[in-house]
Amino acid sequence: MSSPHVLPRPVAAASEPWIDWGKAIASQLIVWHHLVSYGPLAPRLRPLLPTLFEWLGTRAALAVQLFLVTSGYLAARSLWPAPGEPRVRLAQWPARVGQRWRRLMPVYLLALALAVAGAALARQLMASPDTPEAPTLAQGVAHLLMLQDIAHVPALSTGVWYIAIDLQLFALLAALAAVLSLGLPKGRGQGGPVLAAHGVLMLCVLALAAVCVFNLHPQDAVWGIYFFGSFTLGVLAAWGRRGETRWAFTALILGIATAGLMLAWRDRLALACMVALLLLWQPARGWLARSRVQPAVAALAAWSYAVFMVHYPVSLMVNGAFERWLPHDPGNALLGLLLTWVLSIALGAQAHRLLERRPARAAAQPLPAGTALAPPHGR
Repeated sequence: MSSPHVLPRPVAAASEPWIDWGKAIASQLIVWHHLVSYGPLAPRLRPLLPTLFEWLGTRAALAVQLFLVTSGYLAARSLWPAPGEPRVRLAQWPARVGQRWRRLMPVYLLALALAVAGAALARQLMASPDTPEAPTLAQGVAHLLMLQDIAHVPALSTGVWYIAIDLQLFALLAALAAVLSLGLPKGRGQGGPVLAAHGVLMLCVLALAAVCVFNLHPQDAVWGIYFFGSFTLGVLAAWGRRGETRWAFTALILGIATAGLMLAWRDRLALACMVALLLLWQPARGWLARSRVQPAVAALAAWSYAVFMVHYPVSLMVNGAFERWLPHDPGNALLGLLLTWVLSIALGAQAHRLLERRPARAAAQPLPAGTALAPPHGR
């Protein structure tokens, strides 16, 4: 089984509704990408809707690029809000990365527990090659450390690859900000134009290396640097929204994407460029924020991380139950997929409320701004 941005706590709807809309729509596309890709139910319905199922099974996976770009956009606010304004000192780097790991853990551990239990139940109810085997101790340790792909350990769920990559990207951006902070006078939080220029140069050079070298080699997809180009486009979009520099950052975004696409066309990189420009300029932001459906969209965006993480275990159990106890026909297959979708949203909403929103309020501090979601495939 192949394993797969946006940690919840959405940006205020009135300020940047494009983030809410993007997270809400893309997370649902990713969920349906998995629903039509795993288990025995989807193949029974596929002959009736071949075009839709083909699109969901292939093109919908590109939505992961939205999460990568949004993750960079939000991480910049927390770690590096402007080119000359790094907010991570070198001595703080381990603590910042550790904090991020702890914030990811509650929903992540719930999803792993559900995946193990769901797979155990599914193995009793059906025979499917998509059902994971019982986990080993090595698998459990690798998943806790988020090293499962690097260690070539089979994934326990579809959401875990992206969480590991997101943590790597956050750590890498924090490291770059910490290195730049060495040029700040002690006690200062913001440098001058020279330091800002160094920050832009450092980030763009690494992004160019990512899109022109690492992203061309699929075997590197276990490392954050493979995705750093898309992530960086989000950082540049966040920087460009400060001051009167949007056209300059538009040129940087287009330049990095064009350099990579000239070497090898990649739909995922082209889409990442478009998302970054949308976040940079945010057209019709006020109209979108005033939309009557904005509250519902904001809710789906807030639940997106949890929904993504729990939907695969729910799919395992529903597929198993329908396979064992109901007739194997397209009508029941459609019912099973829709039931999985609804249950995933309901369970994700509760997981968000209990494991993210409530602890965050109790701690009286915001969730880390860096993560965009936690989606699947589309590497």
